[in-house]
Amino acid sequence: MNSTGAPTGAESADAVVVGAGHNGLVAANLLADAGWDVLVLEATGAPGGAVRSAEVTAPGYLSDLYSSFYPLGYASPVLAALDLDRYGLTWTHAPDVLAHLLPDGRAAVLNRDPDATAASLAEFAPADGEHWHHAYAEWCRVAGPLLSAVTSPFPPVRGGVGLLRRLRVGGALRLARRLLVPARRLGDELFDGEGGPLLLAGCALHTDLSPEEAGSGVYGWLLAMLGQQVGWPVPVGGAQRITDALVARLAERGGRIRYGARVERVLTARGRAMGVRTVGGAAWRARRAVLADIPAPALYLDLVGPAALPPRLVEDLAHFRWDGSTLKVDWALSGPVPWTNPAVAGAGTVHVGADLDGLTTYAAGLARGEVPEHPFLLVGQMTVADPSHSPAGTESLWSYTHLPFRRTWRAEEVGAHVERMEEVLEAAAPGFRDRIVGRHVAGPADLERGDPSLVGGAIGGGTAAAYQQLFLRPIPGLGRADTPVDRLYLASSSAHPGGGVHGAPGANAARAALARARPVTGPLYARTIAAAHDAIYR
Repeated sequence: MNSTGAPTGAESADAVVVGAGHNGLVAANLLADAGWDVLVLEATGAPGGAVRSAEVTAPGYLSDLYSSFYPLGYASPVLAALDLDRYGLTWTHAPDVLAHLLPDGRAAVLNRDPDATAASLAEFAPADGEHWHHAYAEWCRVAGPLLSAVTSPFPPVRGGVGLLRRLRVGGALRLARRLLVPARRLGDELFDGEGGPLLLAGCALHTDLSPEEAGSGVYGWLLAMLGQQVGWPVPVGGAQRITDALVARLAERGGRIRYGARVERVLTARGRAMGVRTVGGAAWRARRAVLADIPAPALYLDLVGPAALPPRLVEDLAHFRWDGSTLKVDWALSGPVPWTNPAVAGAGTVHVGADLDGLTTYAAGLARGEVPEHPFLLVGQMTVADPSHSPAGTESLWSYTHLPFRRTWRAEEVGAHVERMEEVLEAAAPGFRDRIVGRHVAGPADLERGDPSLVGGAIGGGTAAAYQQLFLRPIPGLGRADTPVDRLYLASSSAHPGGGVHGAPGANAARAALARARPVTGPLYARTIAAAHDAIYR
């Protein structure tokens, strides 16, 4: 280090981005758009984080290794503004968006045609078809400004103003209530029969929240209504296409990515981020900013270190809660899944293994730290959605299920739970096992090895619970990408607005870095953020 605290003899860039997950790549692209020289350091040998694809089950069968269906990505104003279609990204849809299969064989089916969805729900209660139309009309009224608010830095001034203009005070208060209502309660308020509440609660279980938990309703409502509005599309050729497009776009603007470069320390001087050091001792100088697409505990405790942070922030991190561990299995099947109920066959995503009470029981067991004897499964029929995933007449299938959060799992525990998952599928589709020609199991530890940000197999960057959202994410603070270290920004799903492939945390971090670097207003911005942090962590 020289007298200014900058690494001497180091390779330099305007911005060093730690991690080439999709949020890191979004941040790098936005900074490159502003004319910055950007260097991305990725610990593994490939970009994309949890947005990657490969043949892992059998030759000719493509699997999305982590995330797969992307309603938030498709609807995200952040990703839309990047024009990724110019870099090879195209989307496709399954015939049906989602089906929730009940243990008794009935199914509630969400289709991009609102009349088709309404007809499915009317089979559970005649009035629920009209109830669905009414709920969707309410969504359409707020969708634009709500998505803008969700993907903007906190506080979401522009989106919030847009919502207030549309809803006025009374409507805004009712929307605020909806943001806190549990999924079960919201389903009861909107529908008479079982079908509608199941769609909402099943979607809420894409997070780590119980149908009884405050805030679970808004996740179910958001995902279900996005499914109605835009579907749950997949990239043609696999999730990797999103990553490939982001990498190609960045390269076109001169951005650089170094692989196998695991950052072990953020270098600071006088309270300011000056660069990073990677394993092996190489230093990388950041002239303007360091942005970290890694979990908050790793950034603060491992890369910065408690000594360089306010003690109260370190204390708050002790209460940071991860979302649950995840177990994911991919199968290569010789034919389509032989569902007992053919209404499920055209759905890209299928929820299997529980009715509403079963979802509550399942979530309660996870909260107690129990491994479910009867797991609830989220299932993806990839070839149904995109025929390029496997040979004609076959199916590339995946399923994941939640587990209690743990950093270590024995191989026997993982194997036993895979057996339970296959038992659930066999009960819903007799003959399923006979069609398996290849299998790939990714337990929590495997997921973390492939993407170090998936700590213990937690895929959300931290719980989606209301007490760890907005200005409480990742800990009580500003709800922004800015950290107490000047010119250091949190760009991962640990930051507001959280998990999902939508690019908002990366975009928010890039916007904060650009605001801090403005010649005239940047120093005022820095003083304002510093004063706010002093007040919070004093």
